Amino acid sequence: MQVLSMVWGILALVGMLVGFLPCLGALNWLNIPFAFVGGIISIVVLATTKEPSKTASIVGLVLCGVAFFFGAIRLVLGGGLV
Repeated sequence: MQVLSMVWGILALVGMLVGFLPCLGALNWLNIPFAFVGGIISIVVLATTKEPSKTASIVGLVLCGVAFFFGAIRLVLGGGLV
């Protein structure tokens, strides 16, 4: 599950980067909920795992948070959230 969390965060970050391209900013409307769900999954995995190394879950959580935050800023600056 930790790998799923990290992969989800990487996909959210890639989606956010694609959303920064001109004419593709509307992709953030899909990417923000995707990153939010990935963050919830990362929190659940982080809370329930019994393995000593939780690095992949933390990386997934941070990447989803970054994608959520900067995707929302991109929407605000682009006039998507009025």
